[in-house]
Amino acid sequence: MNDPIDDKEKQPPSLLIIDDETIAIKNLTHLFTKCGYEVTARSTGTGGFKMLEEQNFDVVITDLKMDKVDGMGILKKAQLIDPDLPVIMLTGHGSYDSVVQAMKKGAYHYLTKPYQLDEIREIVKHAIELVTLKRENKRLKSHLAENNSINPIITQDPITLRLLDTMKQIAPSDCSIIISGESGTGKELAARFIHSNSHRSTKSFVAINCGALQEELLANELFGHEKGAYTGAGNTHQGLIETAEEGTLFLDEIAEMSLGMQVKLLRVLQENEIQRLGSTKTYPINVRFIAATNRDLKVEIAEGRFRQDLFYRLNVIQIHLPPLSERIDDVPLLAYHFLKKHTQNMKKEVDDFEPEVMDILNQYGFPGNIRELENLIERAIVLSTEKKITLSQLPPTLTEHSISVVRFNKNKLPTLDEQEIEYIKWVLDKCGGNRTKVAEILGIDRVSLWRKIKKHDLN
Repeated sequence: MNDPIDDKEKQPPSLLIIDDETIAIKNLTHLFTKCGYEVTARSTGTGGFKMLEEQNFDVVITDLKMDKVDGMGILKKAQLIDPDLPVIMLTGHGSYDSVVQAMKKGAYHYLTKPYQLDEIREIVKHAIELVTLKRENKRLKSHLAENNSINPIITQDPITLRLLDTMKQIAPSDCSIIISGESGTGKELAARFIHSNSHRSTKSFVAINCGALQEELLANELFGHEKGAYTGAGNTHQGLIETAEEGTLFLDEIAEMSLGMQVKLLRVLQENEIQRLGSTKTYPINVRFIAATNRDLKVEIAEGRFRQDLFYRLNVIQIHLPPLSERIDDVPLLAYHFLKKHTQNMKKEVDDFEPEVMDILNQYGFPGNIRELENLIERAIVLSTEKKITLSQLPPTLTEHSISVVRFNKNKLPTLDEQEIEYIKWVLDKCGGNRTKVAEILGIDRVSLWRKIKKHDLN
């Protein structure tokens, strides 16, 4: 029944137990020490009050009724020191009004004596998970603010951080670069990062999607045209390559470019000059080229859709951006970044996520990568009516995806009761056993929830 501590280098969770009953302190200290927690116990409210001033704790377990400083005094002091510190109240029979008051004032949970040791062990375990998540979220917000002041790419993933170092290293050079990666991984953002760290940073960064235009239109956009070059060309038009002079031209979705356009682009790269449509004159250029693709260009070359000579001209250095599913530690960091970005844009006061929301986001694979995550956060903010993003603001497909499914016999479909049991168990777990929250998420009152728990023996 022990709760293993995964990281031996990490400090064990710390508990402060305050109770004027010697046997209660003895039993709880033995239980949680055996579970791997660091336990501090005091037999008076005054002693517990003093310990709160002297040390940091992850969870406080306190008796409600004590002389001089009671459980309400402990709760108030704990909240002053750390608003996120979970306080679990222990109370005897006949103290219902005091319990209600304690819960309204922010107590995490309460137990009526005599309680089951297994029950309090599970409650403390969930409280530890909750406070760890809240503190991690605060750390992420702090890291995010620091990260934003340094560069526009939000990450704490070791592989991506190494990629950032590589991009900083190659930025001062003028070599051409290919950035590869799935759609939504931030290829244009990476190109902008390289540009902003180069000696060209004060000049233009010009981007074009090569797959968005037909060949004739793309040629006109890139190279420009002279007056009278074709019907309707009433004025001379400077192309994007010239617009990017002394700066950077970003060619997104380069694999979508036709073979005819690839030949024209190859000549620009070889000669460092362009020729506008309808002109016999050439113009020298000084432009850095960065291309991006979500395809494997070596496969495209082998199948005759991409020129090998153009590939070698562009692929002096290649940067591959990993999908979000391979940098899952960045999900909370990015989620808070998008939360701040879109709440400011919409002028809405939403500043956090319910723990179960972040849990679901961490479990989800994000086939649409960072772009999909941003869309989810933006949608949730639009639907939000509170200061926190809750499960109700996530798409049903996302919450359904995250529910653990019971492994039924392949020849037997689950009954409605079996489905209900699994769902209630899942929500109870995600809410750390907080039945008020569970009832709210299920859309029922606490009495109805209690009846279902009793019916299915889920205590």
